[in-house]
Amino acid sequence: MTADTQAAALRPMSKEQREQFEEEGYLVVRGALSESEVAYYEQAIDRVYAAERKAGRLSPEGSMHKLSAVASCPEAVGLIDHPNTFPLVWSMLGWNVHIYHSHLDVHPPIRIEKPYRFEWHQDGGRQNRELETEPRPRLSVKIAYWLSDVSETGRGNFKVVPGSHLRNWIDGPPRRDVAWPEPAGSVEVCANPGDAVFFDRRLWHTRTNNYSQITRKGVFFAYSHRWSYGRDENDALYQSPQFATFNPIQRQLLGANLATPDQVPGDHQWGHYPETTPLHGFLQHNDLLDPTYPPLKP
Repeated sequence: MTADTQAAALRPMSKEQREQFEEEGYLVVRGALSESEVAYYEQAIDRVYAAERKAGRLSPEGSMHKLSAVASCPEAVGLIDHPNTFPLVWSMLGWNVHIYHSHLDVHPPIRIEKPYRFEWHQDGGRQNRELETEPRPRLSVKIAYWLSDVSETGRGNFKVVPGSHLRNWIDGPPRRDVAWPEPAGSVEVCANPGDAVFFDRRLWHTRTNNYSQITRKGVFFAYSHRWSYGRDENDALYQSPQFATFNPIQRQLLGANLATPDQVPGDHQWGHYPETTPLHGFLQHNDLLDPTYPPLKP
């Protein structure tokens, strides 16, 4: 680490940055990565992409959305505490943080127009049903590093509604496949290779379709407080004879992996698979789900 990068690592978010972040919900960090860094990380992700393609794990359109960024691509570790971006994280969340979610994304040009789907969302999944305040708490922030040129719209750009992090809901269709107007005030964020976007998880955002000639490449890291991680150490319990006698709800409450082979364990914990979550099944069977109360919505 050079003297310049050491100085950057010690420099907290400026007053102007904090005011903009609190007002708009995001910041664009121009030139967060040097040209050589962009080349290094792009080559590393290209190697992961080639391996995923060889293994037949890409989407039908040839896209890759690979979770656990550093586990999947150890070369990416330099991004998680990069001096040009990481100070924004600890300036907002403090020192007791960890990365709870990350992914590598590669999205080649789309050659056949995709059916409409309303993809606007806030990060956090069921957090946005199960927390009752208005606005909901921040809980986490995210950094997106751009390794491809999205300096023009139409290249799969990150699209946001500035200031929407303070709103729990935006107007949307009854089903995601029903065509619907874009949210008022939404903008596509344009960025050069090496730029980064730092944003509040509550910011309403979406990824646009890439109909350009450029393959969209990015790396994403989401940071939260370390207390959001399970505190109990139950690994030995899971292997014990007694654990096999526990009922499914007890296993869920003790943090057992409930994911089936075709599911992602982390996604399961986020509540994406209610059909294989024992307590959901129990409440559903006994008609105890309540569509009027978000945490108990079916």
